[in-house]
Order: sequence, then C-alpha cells, then structure tokens
Amino acid sequence: MTQSWKNMGFSLVEVLVTIVILLIGLLGLAGLQGRALTSQMESYQRAQALVLLKDMADRIDANRKNAASYITASPLGTGGTYPATCNASGVCATTADTDLWVWNNTLKGAAETQGTANVGAMIGARGCVYQNAAPASGVATTYSIVVAWQGMNNTTAPDVTYAYSAGKCGFNQYSTEALHRAITLPIAVADLL
Repeated sequence: MTQSWKNMGFSLVEVLVTIVILLIGLLGLAGLQGRALTSQMESYQRAQALVLLKDMADRIDANRKNAASYITASPLGTGGTYPATCNASGVCATTADTDLWVWNNTLKGAAETQGTANVGAMIGARGCVYQNAAPASGVATTYSIVVAWQGMNNTTAPDVTYAYSAGKCGFNQYSTEALHRAITLPIAVADLL
C-alpha cells in the first residue's frame, strides 16, 4: 500500500480551492449583513417619522378650533427654533405654541438622550405643517403634516412641484436630495361654529 507522489498533493490543492471558495462566500455574506443593517436603520427611521406625524395630527385634532395656529413658516426640528411666544423652558402663550414647542424638541430627539446628546429621532429630522387651501365656508380646511429626515442610501428625491409638497419640508437641507426622505399626512378640520 504505497502511494505515489502524484496522488499525495491532490488533497492539498482541494483544501486551497475550498478555502478560496469559502472566503468569497464569507465576503459576500459580510456585504449582505452591512446592507441589512442599513435597511433596518431606514425602516426604524420611517417608523419614528410615522409616530411623530401621528403625534402632531393628534395635537391638531385636540385643538381643532385653533388648527390654523399650527401652520409653520419654516421647518421645526433640526435647525429650527421653538415658536417666538415660547421661552427656552417651554412656557408658551397658547396651546398650539406649546404643542409646536414639544414637537420641535421631539424632532430634535429630546425624547431620548445618550449622555448630553439627543438621540431619540431620525437623522436631521424636520417637521412642517401646511394649510393646503384657503378655508371656505362650510368646507373642511385641509392641512398637510410633513416629517422629513436624512436617509442612509440614495433614492429618488421627494416631489417639490406643487406648493404643499412633502418634499418642500427640508428641501436642500441634506447633503444631497437623494438622501432626503419625507412623509406626509393630510388632515381635514371642519369649521367649528
């Protein structure tokens, strides 16, 4: 039972080929893991944005008589300031201003902190409230609540073609419009007599 030299080296070549194949597979798996983490972060940010959107809709619904007071001249949140009628402690002149002050701070991530940094919101979160059309007698006034943030991957930029587009909130506030994300919730508020 002697082996020839030709057959002895064959198993070593097989092992080397197997290692190369495994290495290529593991590199692909590592890339897939990175994309999965990015997708998870995108999904998490969208879920947070939906919570913030619904929060403002509920605040407007609770104060319907003063719904027009919620319209924002510029985006709240990242880069925004609290309403002029509020002080730094959140003491405001009206309920609408208090709601906007809270929403502004929530968009800035104040709901959760890590050390002294606010980390409880999306990257670059901004919020806007638009009145879609001038109110008419007997017709519900419609408003659009928009939450915008910076995504992790390039996609198609939000639409900015009409006056109350979701894409107007935070437009040109991110490194590229391909990272700009925005969701909107239209609400109708009937005239109260």
